[in-house]
Amino acid sequence: MIAKHKGEIPVVVLLLPFLAGITGALFCLNTSDGIVLAGLIAFTLLFIGLNFVYTKLRLYKARWLGGALLYPILFLLGWFITVEHNELNKPNHFSKAPAQKILVTITSEPKVKDDLVRFTAVAKQVINNKQASKTSGTLLITIKDELAKNMFYGEQLLIPANYSAVDPSFNPGEFNYKQYLANKNVHYQAFLYPKQYKIISTGNGNPVIAYALKTRQNLVDKFKRNMQDTTAIAVATTLILGYKANLSNDVLQAYSKTGTIHILSVSGGHAAIIYLLLGWMLGFLDTSKHGKIIKAVVIVILIWVYALLTGFSPAVCRAAVMISLIITGKTYSRYINTLNLLAASAFGLLLYDPFLMTDVGFQLSYLAVAGLVVFQPIVYEWFSVKNKWIDKIWLACSVSIAAQVITFPLSAYYFHQFPVYFLVSNLLITIPIIIVMYSGLLLLLLPQLPYVSKALGYVLEQSILLINKALVFIEHSPYASIGKIWLTKFEHLLLYAIIIFLFYYLYDKKKWLIKVTLVCVLILSISISLKKLKADTSSTITFLNLRKHAGIVFKNGNQGVVISDLPEMDKYFKYAIQPGLDSNRITDYKVYNTADNICKPYLIKQGNFISFQNKKLLLLNDSSKIKSIPQQLGINYLFVSGNAFLNTALIKNKTVIINADNSNSYITEFKDRVKPIQVNYNILKRNKSVCIVSNPHK
Repeated sequence: MIAKHKGEIPVVVLLLPFLAGITGALFCLNTSDGIVLAGLIAFTLLFIGLNFVYTKLRLYKARWLGGALLYPILFLLGWFITVEHNELNKPNHFSKAPAQKILVTITSEPKVKDDLVRFTAVAKQVINNKQASKTSGTLLITIKDELAKNMFYGEQLLIPANYSAVDPSFNPGEFNYKQYLANKNVHYQAFLYPKQYKIISTGNGNPVIAYALKTRQNLVDKFKRNMQDTTAIAVATTLILGYKANLSNDVLQAYSKTGTIHILSVSGGHAAIIYLLLGWMLGFLDTSKHGKIIKAVVIVILIWVYALLTGFSPAVCRAAVMISLIITGKTYSRYINTLNLLAASAFGLLLYDPFLMTDVGFQLSYLAVAGLVVFQPIVYEWFSVKNKWIDKIWLACSVSIAAQVITFPLSAYYFHQFPVYFLVSNLLITIPIIIVMYSGLLLLLLPQLPYVSKALGYVLEQSILLINKALVFIEHSPYASIGKIWLTKFEHLLLYAIIIFLFYYLYDKKKWLIKVTLVCVLILSISISLKKLKADTSSTITFLNLRKHAGIVFKNGNQGVVISDLPEMDKYFKYAIQPGLDSNRITDYKVYNTADNICKPYLIKQGNFISFQNKKLLLLNDSSKIKSIPQQLGINYLFVSGNAFLNTALIKNKTVIINADNSNSYITEFKDRVKPIQVNYNILKRNKSVCIVSNPHK
């Protein structure tokens, strides 16, 4: 459904300045909300005032004036609610008051992983010298205690005020967990052990959410009673209920590499399936006088109940709002433009929580639906098929192509890969996924029946296992996915410009559109080529911050050497080191232990001595006690780890890198010792990695 004029999509047009305001505020969250509020009030009063004198001043001759005022109003509104939504701007935030204890209420379902329990909690009171005062703000709390596994939403805890700011990403390409939590309004975290916390009371949360979470847990238990395979149970609870606690990384990887990860995110597609099921079940109401209204009310209520059970994910909320508006429009026989509905649902959700705009699921969800609305008709027109069944297959293909094309730049930017066989994957699982949804919902809706429940559980389990086998086969097929795609923000936006202009050309066939598309392609090609040229000709040494471990990456063009005490298959290696190798285009590399000797054309390591290009390094650890360094070695850098003995005579005219695994007391002592001699040093602990350019020609 493509609008021929902006008058057909007024909500979309008005949403744009609102989104611009939110975006601006996200980059300037410390802006004074007083100035923004004053501007918002001034423009709003002017707009209202002009409406009173509209006829008298003959303002109808300047129709543009209303829009000219609405745009800044919406822009400032988006900016204001975003700044206001940031908890750090609250004067009574718990971080702004001295405290010994904090009274908090659990606001999320506690997640258990290994021996750790993690949840978010809202601070209610800070207690200092036995004096309590009201406070606000959200904490991420992790407890290492077996008893904590029985905690539930709404419980109130008394915890020590020993919290810390969330660490940013320290290494190249590493996932920025601090920014991820900040986008959810969480800026501080606390790690607790047994007897450091006390449960004060229960039932302090929202009773509706508490009931929904308890009900969802009961439904998860029902899956476990009627199914045997743990992987199938994990997929069923994730796919139908949005409960992702037990999903393994292998399953996630299979769905991700085949372009079907959206299946595991309870979204609009799931809500649409439920809408169709409810529409069929309540079809008998269409014949009665007030049946359509009753049917609409029942479906809307049940859709929102389902959204509640899935944790109110942005995708389901968007779908619930859209379906509610569509049902209302159809009930009263109103014309509906889907883009307007999409924009209206986005406006409502962002008005409630402007930080949702930073949520990847929210972005992908809205882009996918927009792609289906705008691009799918264009794709479908590429071929005209007379056979009814082939036409249905092509219709399904056009839906998958449109959704994948519009979400590709965003997926590549965030997840750095592209599933080549996405079309095959999505077609293969279309029928099984419908069976999974309907059999799973039927199992949950019916009471526990001895044979019926087990039969439904068996159908559900076998359908999921069939899907998993098909996706694993596709995942391991040759060229199943293109990985290690690292785009800059500029390249990401260029890709979207290419897609939009190209599809606009296919729709309108104007020559200037194809010219602009080709220019964008040229700029993108130049950007990628320059980036590759720089990566292939640069040589660097990167000292990584791996907390309790040590790691150095030597880059020589696309070749590299990693020296670390972390094995390559370790999860932390994949999280902290691998992204840096991929983002820096180091495709040919080898991992060595810190004790290994290395001999390569560009790097030699003998014992603790390393020579790389024009740089020379000496590794000092707890096993090395070097009292002097021959001057002729020409050591440039000392890398100190494991609280190694360090003679201050060694560090003259050298740069010292203090690794993150050294203790706080060791670092403090080092700082005191080097104050009189003005040593150049870098401390990695709680700091970003240090990258040094090594020029082989110098």
